[in-house]
Amino acid sequence: MIIDYGATPPIPELSLSNGSHLANYRRVYAASETAAERGQMTLDDWFAAADEAGIGLTVIKGRDVETTFGGRVTNEAVAEVVRAHPARFIGFAGVDPNKGMTALRELEYAVTELGLRGLNLQCFEHRLAIDDRRMYPLYAKCIELDIPVNIHVGINFSLNSSPEFGRPMMLDRVLCDFPELRVCAAPPGWPWVEELLAVAWRHPNLSIGLVAARPRLLAVEHSGYGALLQYGRTILRDRMIVGTAWPMMPMKRVIDEVRALPIEADIADRWLGGNARAFLRL
Repeated sequence: MIIDYGATPPIPELSLSNGSHLANYRRVYAASETAAERGQMTLDDWFAAADEAGIGLTVIKGRDVETTFGGRVTNEAVAEVVRAHPARFIGFAGVDPNKGMTALRELEYAVTELGLRGLNLQCFEHRLAIDDRRMYPLYAKCIELDIPVNIHVGINFSLNSSPEFGRPMMLDRVLCDFPELRVCAAPPGWPWVEELLAVAWRHPNLSIGLVAARPRLLAVEHSGYGALLQYGRTILRDRMIVGTAWPMMPMKRVIDEVRALPIEADIADRWLGGNARAFLRL
């Protein structure tokens, strides 16, 4: 089964309530975000497109950026979507590290009461470094709850935050302090791809999410993604996890581009589902 590690289906409650800080993303992804995909596709249409792509399960993620940008995708909304379609979705919680103990309590409630299966942290939206001390209680809580954490790594295109919040080497310091923490770094680190690969090579609990980056670029010379292909088909073949980032990219195109890469079929299968299944402990 193909597992899409990150998409936002056309359900209003899953859209960030205030996403003005992400306006520049619409320019960057204008070529792939079609009007039909962004605003005219029903949920039934979306399920049909997922079926056509062969996707059986999709990870949906909460977000809380109220302190910095005044927006939120609530954990309750994510849990309700999962409850309505349990065979199609798995949910991650979103909390705001700037809220201190409130964030810790919300995370525990989201996991123990709402049934969410991981934590999503978009550090650039919190304007916090990955290794900021305000993040550490949440990392400890993830270990206590035995859940993985998704951490945004690499450049962001918001002109209201800094790309420096996504430097992979900060993640190395976190994993040295929390060696039991299960992390997926997504997107895959550009323009610090080799730095992220070095961190993943050092830490066996770190996976790399090939999300919001066209898979075909891994085979394009000088794209900056080529090292992912080399390491992803060899020593890190068990730690590459694909997500379509829909509506940023069409689902079937992402899956087809992974299949077209110069990798063995069994490795493509790992990228498209097997690795996610292990990471999520399904």
